[in-house]
This record gives sequence, C-alpha cells and structure tokens, in this order.
Amino acid sequence: MADGAYDTRYCHDALLRKKIRPLIPPRGGAQYWPDRYHERNYTVANQRLSGSNDVWKKQVGYHRRSVAKTAIFRFKTLMDDHLSLYGYDAQVGEAMAMVKALNKMTLLGMPNSIRIA
Repeated sequence: MADGAYDTRYCHDALLRKKIRPLIPPRGGAQYWPDRYHERNYTVANQRLSGSNDVWKKQVGYHRRSVAKTAIFRFKTLMDDHLSLYGYDAQVGEAMAMVKALNKMTLLGMPNSIRIA
C-alpha cells in the first residue's frame, strides 16, 4: 500500500515484476493507461464513477494502511530506526527479536477482560 505519490508507471511495473498487487490510489485527474486490463485502470474507473477514491479504498481495505504505519512508528520509536548488525541473516534475526519484544510489550499492555454476566 502506498499513497498517490507512487502512482507512476515505474512503481506499478516494479511491483508487477515481483508479482505484488499494487494498492496505490490514482492521482486526481488520472488517465487510463494504454494497457487495457491494467489493474490501475480499474482503480481509475472507480475514481471516475464515484468522484473520489473513497469507494475503492473501502473495497480493497486501503484504510488499514494507517494501522500499518502506526505499527512501524511504534517499532521505530521503541526499538530504534536502524539495525546495528551488518550481515543480512544477522539483521533478519535482530529484526525478528525486536518484533518479538514489541509483541510482548503490546501483550503486557492489553487489558484482561472477564465476562461478568
């Protein structure tokens, strides 16, 4: 998921090469691309029919992007905004340890609910 700044042919093609479905809202006044069946043309059609991107955003769950952004912000704030180890495998392990610690902290902060009636 990305915002409209990434609504470029280069970004869409890079995602499609990696077999990733782009969830990028088109910019205002976006035109159809020559590729008749391009995923973006569907999004542009939705934008034109409804007058905004709101309908498309609800259909694809785009509003969950804010949840992901909040999680990344929490991760960077509590842990650090960079990894300290150099090797790729070491960085993967470091990131996994950080995620595990963040999940544990989140779990500790959750209330214990008990049904009374």
